[in-house]
Amino acid sequence: MARFRRRTCIILLLFILFICSIMMALKTLRPDRAGFGDPFGLGLLPELQQRTVLLDSKQNSLNRAQGDTVTRASNLHSIAVNTMKASMSSVRKLEEELSSPNYNFHIFYYTWYGNPQFDGKYIHWNHPLLPHWDPKIANNYPKGRHNPPEDIGANFYPELGSYSSKDPAVIEAHMKQMRSASTGVIVLSWYPPGMADENGEPTDNLVPIVLDYAHKYNLKVTFHIEPYKDRDDRSMYHNVKYIIDKYGSHPAFYRHKTSTGRLLPMFYVYDSYVTIPEIWANLLTVSGSQSIRNTPYDALFIALLVEERHKHDIHRSGFDGMYTYFATNGFSYGSSHHNWASLKAFCDSNNLMFIPSVGPGYIDTSIRPWNNHNTRNRVNGKYYETAFSAALLVRPEIISITSFNEWHEGTQIEKAVPKRTGQVVYLDYKPHKPNVYLELTQKWSEKYRKEQEQWLM
Repeated sequence: MARFRRRTCIILLLFILFICSIMMALKTLRPDRAGFGDPFGLGLLPELQQRTVLLDSKQNSLNRAQGDTVTRASNLHSIAVNTMKASMSSVRKLEEELSSPNYNFHIFYYTWYGNPQFDGKYIHWNHPLLPHWDPKIANNYPKGRHNPPEDIGANFYPELGSYSSKDPAVIEAHMKQMRSASTGVIVLSWYPPGMADENGEPTDNLVPIVLDYAHKYNLKVTFHIEPYKDRDDRSMYHNVKYIIDKYGSHPAFYRHKTSTGRLLPMFYVYDSYVTIPEIWANLLTVSGSQSIRNTPYDALFIALLVEERHKHDIHRSGFDGMYTYFATNGFSYGSSHHNWASLKAFCDSNNLMFIPSVGPGYIDTSIRPWNNHNTRNRVNGKYYETAFSAALLVRPEIISITSFNEWHEGTQIEKAVPKRTGQVVYLDYKPHKPNVYLELTQKWSEKYRKEQEQWLM
C-alpha cells in the first residue's frame, strides 16, 4: 500500500512538472503579428500601421524603376493591388462597422498633391500667392510661394500632413474616410493624359489606383472634367471615349440609372460656361456634328451653373443637368441657397437634373490673401448643416459635396488637426474632433435616405 502511494506521488509530481514546463513554454512564445495585426492594422488604421509596410514596398519598387513615369505608376498600382489582396478580409469586417455608401451623395476629390518622398518635390502644397487682377490692390498684399511642410497653401492643416496623392496609404485612408462619411461616389478631378492645372502635374496615371481602392471600400468613381487647354466638342468626344474605353469596365466605374432605366456614365464639366452653347450642342445634341448621343459613349453630362443666365445656355447646349460647386452661399447665383428652388423647378420643367453642391465653409486667403470677403465661417459645423437642410428642401436626386480635400479653398471635410508654427497658426475643427465633418456628412446622408423614401411614396 505504501509502495502504491509512493508511485502515485511520483506520477502526480511528474504531471505537475509537465504542466509547469508547458506553461513556461507558452509564456515565452510570441505571436507572429502584434495584437493589432491584419484585422485592424491595414483596414482600420491605414494611415498609421499600413504606412510603414507601404513605404518600404514603395521604396523597393522605386529603386528598381528606370525613372520612367509610366513604370512608376505601374509599380504603385502593383503595390496597391498586393496590399489590397492582403487586407480584404479586414475590409469585410469593416463592412459591419461602416455606414453603407449612399450613391446619391457625390463628393469632389483631388489627387494633385505631392511631396519629396513620392514625387521628388512638393506639389500644390507650395501653392503661390495669387495676385489680385487690379495692380493697385495687388501691391497691398504679399507675394511669393508657400514653403512646406510647415507652411502650406491652406488655412487648415491635414491630419495626414503634406501628403502625396501617389501614396497608396494616403489613398486608402481617404477612401476609408469617405466611406465612413456614407458618401458613395467620388467625383475625381481629371485632366487628359499629359495635362494638368498650372500648379500641378499630370495625374491620369493615378486613376487605376483610385478605382481599385474605391472598389475595395464599395465606392464608385466618376470624373470631374477640368477646363484643359483647347477643350471643345472634338476633344471632349475623344476624352470621353478614352475614359470609357480605359476605365469603363472597372467595377468601381460609376453609372447612373436614369428614369428610363438606362445605366449611363456621368461626367461633371467644370467651367462649362466658358465654351459657347453652339460648340457643346455639336457634342451633346442628337443632330450635332460631333454627337455623342446614342453611341457607346453616350453619358450624362452635368454643367456648372454660376450665373442665372447659364441655365438657358445649359439647356440649349444639350447638357443633362447642372451643379453649383461653390461652397459659398451668396457668392454666385448658383451657390446661393435661396435660388435652389427656382433652379430645381427650371430643371424639372426641362427634363434636367439639378445637383446642388453643399460645403462646410470657404476660406482661400492662404492663396488669395485679398479675398477675405468671400470667407464663409464654418460656425462649428452649423454652416454645413444649413447647406444640407437647404438642399433637402428641393428634393434633389443627387447632392454633391464640395469637397473632400480642396485644401486651398478651405472646403475640405477631410480630417484636419490643430497646428502652430513660427509664422502660421492654422485653423482647426475644435472644439470638435478631426473627423467632425465626416460624421456630419454621415448624419445627413442617413437623413437624406429617410426623406427620399418619403418623397418616393
